[in-house]
Amino acid sequence: MPPEAHTSRRRLRACHECDWLVALPPLHAGQKAECPRCGQTLVSRHHHPAQRSMALALSALVALALAVSFPFVSFSVGGLGNRIELSQTATTLIGFDQPLVAIAVLLTVAVLPGVYLAGVVWLQFGLLRQAPLAASRSMARSLAHLHPWMMADVFIVGALVSLIKVAGIADIELGIAFWAFCAFALLLLLTTQSLDADWMWFSLAGEPRAPQGARTGEPAAPQGLAGCATCGLVNRLDPGGHGRCRRCGERLHARLPHSLQRTWALLAAATIMYVPANLYPIMTTTSLGNASPSTIIGGVVELIQMGSWPVAMVIFVASVIVPVGKLVALAWLCLVVAHSDELNARTRTRLYRLTEFIGRWSMVDVFVVAILVALIRAGALMSITPGPAALAFGAVVVSTMLAAMTFDPRLLWDPPLPRQSRPLHGQGSPR
Repeated sequence: MPPEAHTSRRRLRACHECDWLVALPPLHAGQKAECPRCGQTLVSRHHHPAQRSMALALSALVALALAVSFPFVSFSVGGLGNRIELSQTATTLIGFDQPLVAIAVLLTVAVLPGVYLAGVVWLQFGLLRQAPLAASRSMARSLAHLHPWMMADVFIVGALVSLIKVAGIADIELGIAFWAFCAFALLLLLTTQSLDADWMWFSLAGEPRAPQGARTGEPAAPQGLAGCATCGLVNRLDPGGHGRCRRCGERLHARLPHSLQRTWALLAAATIMYVPANLYPIMTTTSLGNASPSTIIGGVVELIQMGSWPVAMVIFVASVIVPVGKLVALAWLCLVVAHSDELNARTRTRLYRLTEFIGRWSMVDVFVVAILVALIRAGALMSITPGPAALAFGAVVVSTMLAAMTFDPRLLWDPPLPRQSRPLHGQGSPR
């Protein structure tokens, strides 16, 4: 049953992107509630949320088990060949002194998605029994934090790019694990979309009464309120603008502490790492004893010369346009915060959503290196080794993703300070 069927009290929500306080209307299956100010989706109601999520999660876990148990892909050329399993795309990198890249590949492709799916099954099984299992609230909190770091769909794109690059020089055979992983990536995506977080948290812990005196149709922060980004509950903050959610225990802030400073620091780190990521080779190809190092741009040029224009465009967009565009967009948003107003805040919020969504897709190039290094191992005849740019580029992707997470889009909707109250150039902002 939807939460509205169990209570007649107002259920308030504060938009996480513009801080507008609204009362949720009764929702039926297939409907969603959007913020009237910025258009952000606040709640999505699903048909049979527990049964649907649990079925999809169990199916995804079965597909993942198949993907790690059978051969992933094999190649042969000149009478030599190699066959790899999914786990070797990470473990092979350790042998080339790239343990950090190996850990990142293993976590984002298999470990974190597996933990996420197991958590969904754990939660929904308890809710179907109408008796939540132990640590269900902690598990539900973890799901929201794991979601951005699961990249099975990005890995599929990286695998396709790798196979297209190899297909021109060798015979490729796709194993059972490849098709199982494709199914796993699709089922994982459907699982994340099927979760009805509003229903799940109401079923786990109910919904405490809304703070007295809360006024809808106004920003929450001036009223001393904040909406929990994890479970959605509106809470009253202490005089310092901080607190903890009464329902899930998540830390709350009127605005993320030192949001702009942290974002600037992470953008600076990403910019610095982007230089060696492009100057140094991301991988080295050895063919008939001749070593040929390749940078990110060099790989794009090579694909164009091979006639693979679509693949070259994918790599160019994911490895050049997206990182640079994200750095520029987030830096511009940090600069215009003090001059933003409600007339342009909606457009700038859409830009923020776009930068937050596209950041993870830059990992395509890292996954391409991981797959090719594991697959192409035919000694002096043909082999591929990772270059120092792989770690630097991975650091760029992680830093830009963290920068988007530390930027508080609610700052774009705050009224601008009076001119005489604005800090002098070079001083910190009172935000």
